[in-house]
Amino acid sequence: MPIITISRGSYSKGKAIAEKVASKLKCECLSRDIVLSSSEEFNIPEIKLVRALHDAPSVLERFTHGKKSYLCYLRKSLLQYALRDNIVYHGLAGHFFLSGIPHVFKLRITADMEDRVQEEMRRENISQDEARHILMKDDDERRKWSMQVYGIDTWDSRSYDMVLHIGLLSVDDAVDIICHAVQKKAFQAKPDSRKNIENMYLSAKVHSTIIGILPDIIVEATDGVVSILVPNAHSVLTDRGLSKITKIAKNVEGVKDVLFVFSQPKNEMINPFHNI
Repeated sequence: MPIITISRGSYSKGKAIAEKVASKLKCECLSRDIVLSSSEEFNIPEIKLVRALHDAPSVLERFTHGKKSYLCYLRKSLLQYALRDNIVYHGLAGHFFLSGIPHVFKLRITADMEDRVQEEMRRENISQDEARHILMKDDDERRKWSMQVYGIDTWDSRSYDMVLHIGLLSVDDAVDIICHAVQKKAFQAKPDSRKNIENMYLSAKVHSTIIGILPDIIVEATDGVVSILVPNAHSVLTDRGLSKITKIAKNVEGVKDVLFVFSQPKNEMINPFHNI
């Protein structure tokens, strides 16, 4: 069954497309807010504050390891949904959090600025100039948020399997194209890709329990064996510290063993936060 991520701008019809695709494919439709509200970690005050301030990247920096914690918790929560397959996620950087899963269909939706301006004017009862200014500002802020928090440019078409422009194409046209595309063999889940999601989710669970102690580590998991890659700066950890971290990690369901690697990670190792 499919896993679809949809990156979209405001008034680009992306939400409507996501909901119609999910309905047609009988998938669960998720937004970032749904993913956030489903995770207990997001009850911490700084995460609530970030949401209340409507995506202000600078706010995260006011808290100890704020950005790293935010990324860690959001990734864990989204991967928990990905375990089920059969989801359509629309929101910033879904393709970033689910990178490494071969059968994820990554989509970007764009729309004509003039159509977006007309929709903004209608909804907010404002002038054309005001609407255009708001939309351009919103586009710029979304792009900056993505660059500052995720380290990616959501406008880079190379990040997606498909980019659809809503103009001549209607919402229903886009839905038909997407539903046809995800039936392709490349986007069908295979046993190895399912196992990959399980390993990624286990690593994310462990990471979320120890990020407050070791914010700069990388966690990888393979069939229950968790490897914690510790930068050289933390190589002075005491035996007591290692024992504490090991105990915490082993309390995570699914963990069979914990290994520490005190060296810089190799280039080929997957680090979802390497470009932050």
